[in-house]
Amino acid sequence: MSVEGKFLSKEINELFWKEGLTLATAESCTAGNVAAAITAIAGSSRFFKGGIIAYSNEVKENLLGVTPETLEAHGAVSEETVIEMVKGAMKSMNSDCAVATSGIAGPAGGTPEKPVGTIWIAAGCKDKVITLKLEGDEGRNKNIANATQNALQLLRKLFQNEENEQ
Repeated sequence: MSVEGKFLSKEINELFWKEGLTLATAESCTAGNVAAAITAIAGSSRFFKGGIIAYSNEVKENLLGVTPETLEAHGAVSEETVIEMVKGAMKSMNSDCAVATSGIAGPAGGTPEKPVGTIWIAAGCKDKVITLKLEGDEGRNKNIANATQNALQLLRKLFQNEENEQ
């Protein structure tokens, strides 16, 4: 993990401790890297509930409650899917907040509409969900690292937005 990644993980840990909230992850293309970054900081067990690696649509549907209609209409790599993944992770793991990733890390699997490097991320707490779309292929490992880093940043942004609204 990069120095910035360690700093972000520590900051997220401190935010969750301070707020007294719990967190879960639902990851497809990042395959547990977001959860690993969060739990790399000692004390994360006080707020981190766990994660689901939902590589297949079957797992997205059965464990996270992503509807077949959403997958049919928008695909696994879509804003709609990651929003449903976040909501499903919060429900299935009884957590206050969640972060989700779904994308095409590569090197294969892309289409003209969704090329390799297309990754959707969502972060949510209670009824609020924000999303981010990444585009651009920098190779599988870099795509996964970028998605992981951006998922942590999106979690932090979720808290910054809540502070600004108060």
